[in-house]
Amino acid sequence: MKFSLGALTGDDREAKDATLFLAANILMGLGTCVNQAVFNNYLKDVFALDVAARTFLEFPRELPGFLVTFFVGALALMGEVRIAMVANLLASAGMLALGWIPSSYLLMISSIFVYSAGSHIYMPLGSAIGMSFAREGKEGSVLGRIQGANTAALVAGTLLLLILFTFASLSYRVAFSAGALAYLGASLAFLAMSPRHAAQAPERFVLRKEYGRFYLLSILFGARKQLFITFGPWMIVDLFRQPVGTMTFLFLLVSILGIFVQPLVGRLTDRYGVRAMLGGESLLMIGVCVVYAFAPELLPPGVALAVVSACFVLDQGSTAVGMARSIFVKRIALRPQDVSPTLSLGISLDHIVSMSIPTLGGLLWHGAGERGYRWVFLGGALVALLNFIVTRGMLREKGRPGAAAAGRGPAKG
Repeated sequence: MKFSLGALTGDDREAKDATLFLAANILMGLGTCVNQAVFNNYLKDVFALDVAARTFLEFPRELPGFLVTFFVGALALMGEVRIAMVANLLASAGMLALGWIPSSYLLMISSIFVYSAGSHIYMPLGSAIGMSFAREGKEGSVLGRIQGANTAALVAGTLLLLILFTFASLSYRVAFSAGALAYLGASLAFLAMSPRHAAQAPERFVLRKEYGRFYLLSILFGARKQLFITFGPWMIVDLFRQPVGTMTFLFLLVSILGIFVQPLVGRLTDRYGVRAMLGGESLLMIGVCVVYAFAPELLPPGVALAVVSACFVLDQGSTAVGMARSIFVKRIALRPQDVSPTLSLGISLDHIVSMSIPTLGGLLWHGAGERGYRWVFLGGALVALLNFIVTRGMLREKGRPGAAAAGRGPAKG
């Protein structure tokens, strides 16, 4: 039976590869759910880490994000599909090690680094491979459907883990082994795919002035993403003193909504363009940050918590617009083989910023008095404003009212 993502050009080989790619993303969603659901409790129960030690782990966990452009460059001759296979093998090996290593801090850090390296190497490749299946102007629809399927698998896996940990006393070893098996399955799916989706091997490293706007967007995203990774959740936990159950519910709600939001964002990107979507997200983030900054003081506690929680859901959900940056790169690319290394460099630039922002924001939060959080979120609003200004410099794409071209280079894709 021929599978279609709704935007294929048509032969049986392409349909088979699309099916395998979708299957790989579903399996990766299952692997990711193990990491998200189990990892922090594993660190607490097995290694008894305190807050300082847990915070330190963010450095080896995020370091592969900075190094991803070098990893992908070193493997460039393999082509995108085969690099994706290697990335999932690394994620599988790192997750399996977490379940079987003795309680050694050094081995645990090494396992985290290997797992994170695999996850980060795949990040730019997933978008590049996914867009290779799309007809012109349908990249968003394809990426949205793929990411929606990945999120659906993540939600289903998380619910299953919750049941098993609650009623069957599932061990960390079994959970990590199951996650490793899912990543291994994804690796095998990439192995079965035709490597032709990397028709020309990507350059090892690409740094072009024509892609400068994308580099700037990546840097701003590195600062902006700490709002939904660190500061938004911390406000709910610290300022409103909410238990783990509240955060679990909010994360589950975000994931369930993502099943529907991600395909919708993809379709809207195809219809209205990159410029409109990235600009709209920036305006949304300005509003979210202002509410974060002032709601705790201006609203009654219960109302403030509800409003801030709604902002958290909007904040998390808006990350689906990140696919527009990948589409942006495809449309400004001077050569097809520039796409993967350019996306990789964007992730590296993003992580240079994101590794430093938590420390700076934490110092500002605690150093500016009782309402220090306000300045952190007003800083986030400033970042969102700068992001909006950068998107205004994009050209509109001819032929689709309101659609965004990919920049000041020739419109492509």
